[in-house]
Amino acid sequence: MRERKFWGWGYSDELLTDEEDKNIEQRILNNFSLSEVETIPIPKAKDIELHKSKISPPSSLQNLLSSDHLERLNHSYGKSFPDLARAMLGLFPNPPDLIAFPNNQDDIVSILDWADQNNIAVIPYGGGSSVCGGVETDVGDTYSGVISLDLRNLNQVLEIDKESRAARIQAGILGPALEEELKKSNLTLRHFPQSFEHSTLGGWIATRSGGHFATLYTHIDDFVESTTMVTPKGVIESRRLPGSGAGPSPDRIVIGSEGVLGIITEAWMRLQERPQFRASCPVLFDDYEKALKATRLISQSALFPSNCRLLDAKEALFNGAGDGSKHLLILSFESADHELDTWLNRALEIVSDVGGQYEVPREEKQDAHKSGASGTWRNSFIRAPYYREASVRRGIIQDTFETSITWDKGYKFIECLKENVSKAIQEITGKETTVTCRLTHTYPDGLAPYFSYTAFATPSTMIDVWKEIKLVTNEICIAEGGTVTHHHAVGRDHRVRGYDLQRPEGFKNMLSAAKKAVDPQSILNPGVLFDPENKDIKNWMS
Repeated sequence: MRERKFWGWGYSDELLTDEEDKNIEQRILNNFSLSEVETIPIPKAKDIELHKSKISPPSSLQNLLSSDHLERLNHSYGKSFPDLARAMLGLFPNPPDLIAFPNNQDDIVSILDWADQNNIAVIPYGGGSSVCGGVETDVGDTYSGVISLDLRNLNQVLEIDKESRAARIQAGILGPALEEELKKSNLTLRHFPQSFEHSTLGGWIATRSGGHFATLYTHIDDFVESTTMVTPKGVIESRRLPGSGAGPSPDRIVIGSEGVLGIITEAWMRLQERPQFRASCPVLFDDYEKALKATRLISQSALFPSNCRLLDAKEALFNGAGDGSKHLLILSFESADHELDTWLNRALEIVSDVGGQYEVPREEKQDAHKSGASGTWRNSFIRAPYYREASVRRGIIQDTFETSITWDKGYKFIECLKENVSKAIQEITGKETTVTCRLTHTYPDGLAPYFSYTAFATPSTMIDVWKEIKLVTNEICIAEGGTVTHHHAVGRDHRVRGYDLQRPEGFKNMLSAAKKAVDPQSILNPGVLFDPENKDIKNWMS
């Protein structure tokens, strides 16, 4: 296996070029009117000391558990800004004592039995790409130890039902391997989050991941046919059906449960035939309010474009997809069944009526969505996690937050968040910043704005500064009527001044009751979604 970065995104041999690194440093100098900037070196695993494991595995489980130094580093954090900042600074005060690598569902049952009997916390781990504190192994002092349970060995497509267009798939399979296997049957899950290369099916389900489609099929929920989950009190498997009115759906409580109720081991997933036809066109707007209106009308037209992402002028500029004078709507359609000119032409009629400007492509190529303004944004989107590493090394906070709101509040909501977050960041850092926005997903009744910002800090202050900004953005999203997260899950980072305020108290009680039924000792991912009643867990964001 290729060695993964414990301090950044991807694999250890995936680094920015010297030119890319220098360009980012120059942008930092220019943005904040600096003459120089402190840069910390990339840490080396051998230079970081970890406390000795507090637990020893029984002989029956020794071949499934590891105390390897690099694995403990890699499983300490996810990939949020504070995760990368702490790793870059070599701060690992609460690593997992052991890493579990089960080979099958029975192994998971055995590991949970041992952990449950010995008061050992278990953190489910897929690809480790969480950006909200969902896989962190700091569980306080009320447990005898903590295990990170890695599902990488449960990585197979077990069965394909081509007639029903569905497949039974193990939860630990990574995105690229999943698509490669389905391709043999000319099928696809067609779920491509930004973390696709380094995230797993189980992780997508556990976090209610948002993916490739900007309309219609926006979340992993839309593709889940049935699930299998191992809990400390037994295995829960739902019936595979296209739909059912038999009471509350068991899958619905599994999807988005973030590992607090059980370990998802496999799922039947709804598939599609691989797209053969594509049509796309970038559309420019002078007026942002009109651009939002055009996006709404397309979302309510039942055309269901695969891509309907609106970038405000500055977001387009920062991603190299515009000159900062116009707002950009990236509009794309795809199908395995039919040509799409009629769909695209109707969408262009809609945007034209609202003031959109465009040039219809003369010839639609198979990879047209990877060229032009759309392609430029796409490449910038994929490279963003690597660019962030260069900023972290200089203490500069490059981060995002996302939410959703109904159309009637959309324009004022976006403008309000931009203004209020910009003011808050300036008060916290003492330097001005620009908050930009793109729409990642749209629905007939609302939109999902995704905000980006760059804030000044130094390597020694960046974690505390980030925390202040995060708490403010959590609070503003909730205060203005939005959600604390549209598709990045809750974890630990979105709870304080966010999910804890958004979630109905009665629903919290329902979740707590469910957890008591399947995990009475509260060993599974404690501190995520809510605090277990019988353990003392302190959220570092508090």
